Amino acid sequence: MLVLGTFLLAAGLGHRAEAGLGAPAPGPFEGVVTLVSDPRETPWGSRADVSFGGKRYEVQAGGGAAGTLGLSLAGERLLVHGRVSRPPPGAAWLKPRHVIGRVTADTIERHDAGAAPWRAANRFRRLLQRGAEVMDEPARSLYGGFVLGDDSGQTAEIVDDFRASGLTHLLVVSGSNVAYVLVLASPLTNRLGPRARWAATFGVVAAFALVTRFEPSILRASAMAAVAVTVTLAGRPATSLRILGLAVTALVLIDPLLVHSVAFQLSVAASLGIVLLSRPIAAALAGPAVVRSALAVTLAAQVAVAPVLVPRFGGMPVVAVFANLVAVPVAGLVTTWGLPAGVLAGLAGPGVGRWLHLPTELAIDWVAATASTAARVPLGEVSVRELLVVVLAGAAAVLGSLRGWAPAIHRGALMVVVVALLAPAVSLRSAPFHAEPLAGVHLYRSGGATVIVLGAQRSPSPGRALEAFRRAGVRRIDLLVAADPPPRLLRALRHRWSVGQVLDPLKPVEVTVGGLRVEVDPWPSAGLSSGGVVVTAAGR
Repeated sequence: MLVLGTFLLAAGLGHRAEAGLGAPAPGPFEGVVTLVSDPRETPWGSRADVSFGGKRYEVQAGGGAAGTLGLSLAGERLLVHGRVSRPPPGAAWLKPRHVIGRVTADTIERHDAGAAPWRAANRFRRLLQRGAEVMDEPARSLYGGFVLGDDSGQTAEIVDDFRASGLTHLLVVSGSNVAYVLVLASPLTNRLGPRARWAATFGVVAAFALVTRFEPSILRASAMAAVAVTVTLAGRPATSLRILGLAVTALVLIDPLLVHSVAFQLSVAASLGIVLLSRPIAAALAGPAVVRSALAVTLAAQVAVAPVLVPRFGGMPVVAVFANLVAVPVAGLVTTWGLPAGVLAGLAGPGVGRWLHLPTELAIDWVAATASTAARVPLGEVSVRELLVVVLAGAAAVLGSLRGWAPAIHRGALMVVVVALLAPAVSLRSAPFHAEPLAGVHLYRSGGATVIVLGAQRSPSPGRALEAFRRAGVRRIDLLVAADPPPRLLRALRHRWSVGQVLDPLKPVEVTVGGLRVEVDPWPSAGLSSGGVVVTAAGR
């Protein structure tokens, strides 16, 4: 009856939440809004989610209004004048944020600093940011992501490095940060009685969730911590699986739209994988217990998130397992050391802060170097097809080890897993002569040489270019044909690959690069897919 009642309650609350997303009628907008997210910079200004009249809107601002919005933080209140409109059709990413419409702001004025809890959280964030000013980039922007979940200052190169190495979860706060914060608070909480420990744990978790803006992964970890300390106090210890189930059930009942959040799906899947799979995988592995445990947790989390990650983002980096083994333990030091060091650095000033944050910066540099190195390893990404083979063969290998099947079956299953993981790298090495990884961008490869021709249209953004060329298996760029390429794009390409000669398509020239011959004709006699540039195999 309890399960049936919970199911009916979830269905009713879910229907109510969906019904509350009705789009507003277009028209003028004026009112005092409360920021529910920190503003983000966009190519057109700034945007943020706000609450007004019990509903949420996405505010977009340019010009002077963008400046006022960009200097604000979540919880603060602003006076906004503009126009409200319906969200674009199919904007699924707005649903888990409860956004029902968009406000294009003409003017924005600061109203007040908001409620007391938000004021305290923002003072704490600004204290940590002030303490982090002693660090150089990109360590400073990565510190904001690792500790506070603020990824606003991270460049396209850094983001793609972490994405290509399977370390994206480190760019923003995750559930592990809650565990690190509870470890930092344990010298105090362990000295308290049961009820005081319960209250203190709830307070620490709630405060950290407020500071990190209630990110979905933080909500999941916070709910699990709250359930764990509650059942312990009640004298009814529960298994990790039950704690996860109770926490997720409670969160979905409170906010049914969380089920549409990809971050929430990934966080729950990773936790479920670690709970269910880490021990069997560790038992099936050989080697020292510490290594087996770390590898098992990493493999369990990667396997569990793959069904969400691969269909949504097109693939999962093969190098992710190795990169996580090297980077995640050090990333934990950024919170366990960097959080208290950041408080002291913000209070003491740059002189002391530079020494306090030296270990923090070294840990961040290690993680960033791991991501950058792993992103250059040409192992490719696992697609849905390889994922199915890896999961089935991996399950057979684990079961064979635990149940004592014939060693040949166990070794054969492991061999299938290895072959499936190597398949993406093999396919990258057999690249076609010509490809179009992005609209208007042409990629030619022959005889070990690579030529990229940017079309006459607008140059791709650095992030899109890095992702497209990486997935196409680019390992070097011998020749780039582009008319006045943006400096940010060149910087991004040179961050990942060595870029040789850059040709202007408005100047006639004929060059040979490796196995490719490139002819540039600014006034082609016939329409060519790559404008006035003809690329052929040398000798043809």
